[in-house]
Amino acid sequence: MHTLPQQLANGLFLGSMYGLIAIGYTMVYGIVQLINFAHGEIFMTGGFGALTVYINLPSGTSMWLALPLMLVGGAIIAVLIAIGAERLAYRPLRGGPRLAPLITAIGLSLTLQQAVFNWYPDAKSARSFPQLPGGPYHLGSVDIQSADVFLLAAGLISMTALAFFVRTSRTGRAMQATAQDPDTAQLMGIDTNRIIVVAFAIGGLFAAIAGVAYGLKYGSVDYSMGFQAGLKAFTAAVLGGIGNIYGAMIGGLVLGIAEALATAYIANIPGMEQLGGQAWSAVWSFVLLIVVLLLRPQGLFGERVADRA
Repeated sequence: MHTLPQQLANGLFLGSMYGLIAIGYTMVYGIVQLINFAHGEIFMTGGFGALTVYINLPSGTSMWLALPLMLVGGAIIAVLIAIGAERLAYRPLRGGPRLAPLITAIGLSLTLQQAVFNWYPDAKSARSFPQLPGGPYHLGSVDIQSADVFLLAAGLISMTALAFFVRTSRTGRAMQATAQDPDTAQLMGIDTNRIIVVAFAIGGLFAAIAGVAYGLKYGSVDYSMGFQAGLKAFTAAVLGGIGNIYGAMIGGLVLGIAEALATAYIANIPGMEQLGGQAWSAVWSFVLLIVVLLLRPQGLFGERVADRA
């Protein structure tokens, strides 16, 4: 369906997924000024971790019972990989040339892709992902799938929980202090290494939730899915203002809606028939990024130092 309400809804659901992934980028950058380009692959491993749990459940297990177990399994895998990346790949390079962690992140991204490609059964092709029962649900002219309901609910709950955690918990306040001035935070007795690990872990958790949502929405996962999703999530983080956790989610929503509208309607513009459709969706996402950076380099919401953890 190409009605405007349907496309806005599609963009909202897609943007929620981008926002979940983008939070991992923006939290890490807010604390250690590092763009973790392996984050897209952490999202991918979360999806495969969830699928592994489902494959090993007894036959006939209800999807409503399987889903929380899949979320736990995917989260464990993604968080462990995120923490391992910080401890083994990024921490030794902290304080070194700024280009070194960036190159390491790209190398880690390729390593994770190749690991899943070689070690996971049949990962060379897309692996079928279980689907939630029920749906589609109809809200006026908008059709909503069960996976869309899960994705929107997961985004709202995750964002609310993160905002509460950052604002009210001792660790959350330590994250804000570390983001604002890590040297002073360390002098005040904050274990900045632990705070950085927590930031990576939370980013991995959100990426795993997005990985499960991706599998539920599209019906499959594959070893290369993290590359483009990671780039778009990075775009969302920059759109919202990299380092701003609330801007990351809003940037994801803006990007998702823009992508959905461009995919549906640009082909209907005279002279642009060849520039519409799903194949061009990534192009229009990055066109939006270029426009925002030209007009507002700090992103739509800028970088709120006090909240950028």
